[in-house]
Amino acid sequence: MKKILLLSTGGTIASASGEDGLVPKLSGEEMIKLIPELEGICEIDCREIMNFDSTNIQPEEWIIIGREAFEGLKKYDGVVITHGTDTMAYSACALTFMLRNLNKPVIFTGSQLPIEHPQTDGKRNILDAFKVAVSGLAGVYIVFDGKIIKGVRSSKVRALGFDAFKSINYPYVGRVENGNVIIEHGIDKMPEGQVELDDKFDPRVLLFKLTPGFLPEVIPAVLKLGLRGLIIEGFGLGGIPNFRRNIIPEIEKALKEGIAVVVTTQCLFDGSDLTVYEVGVKALKAGVIPGYDMTTEAIITKLMWALGHTDKLEEVRKIMMTNYAGEFSIIKNH
Repeated sequence: MKKILLLSTGGTIASASGEDGLVPKLSGEEMIKLIPELEGICEIDCREIMNFDSTNIQPEEWIIIGREAFEGLKKYDGVVITHGTDTMAYSACALTFMLRNLNKPVIFTGSQLPIEHPQTDGKRNILDAFKVAVSGLAGVYIVFDGKIIKGVRSSKVRALGFDAFKSINYPYVGRVENGNVIIEHGIDKMPEGQVELDDKFDPRVLLFKLTPGFLPEVIPAVLKLGLRGLIIEGFGLGGIPNFRRNIIPEIEKALKEGIAVVVTTQCLFDGSDLTVYEVGVKALKAGVIPGYDMTTEAIITKLMWALGHTDKLEEVRKIMMTNYAGEFSIIKNH
């Protein structure tokens, strides 16, 4: 029988009522005791590494979670991580970049209702996560509402509904139906070599969502805070305004100062392509890094990871444009 490590980090799934609303309280062992159906699936050991609302999980916590998962993978056949839904996609992306040559499953799950709630989705999600963990699938995934989603392609799209996560610009890897794990999309080739931990992150990154009338002066103002990377969610395929409130000159200045500037789209699906319209091409010519069809969560975590490795803009560009774990699929000759 396989041995799986449960790492609990808090989140709605572990929450109970507190003085100011729901607050994480339950341990992994307490949650497991509520799911008798887990009996006989695998041997489970539990380790509580934090008990946070995931709103409070930041790059420092990604590193803690990543290190605990890395150590667990040495002794166990897989790792299940219970996590709040609000930033779960960010953590799944971060661990995807952090755990190199991953040849075992690291499965994130959580719930929209606390596990002690009568209508909770938490029991099903944990049960499904363990079934996927013993299925032989390797890599970082989110298992939620019966869906198996590549971690680096996941995004939370609903604040309340049980169908909280979607797979963005990538097929669902599979599903858990009537207790059976069904793989529907070709999985990645099993990596060779030992699993490695690469947990260098620099959080000095800021995301802008452009709006009509966006003031170019905002860019130099925020760069005074010591930022090293900017991510700009442009319009449509990644359009950047170059008329009246022209943002391009400020982008060029930032790039000359060694600031990495990545341009992506505000649209959830289909990705960015800066080669189609003039408003994208001019940004490309200025020197921005294209975001392709990566999720915003993947871009943010990947840029922080890239900046944790180098001070050189061209090296950051090379990292961002290298496909490490299937995080993008649109490749243009930029």
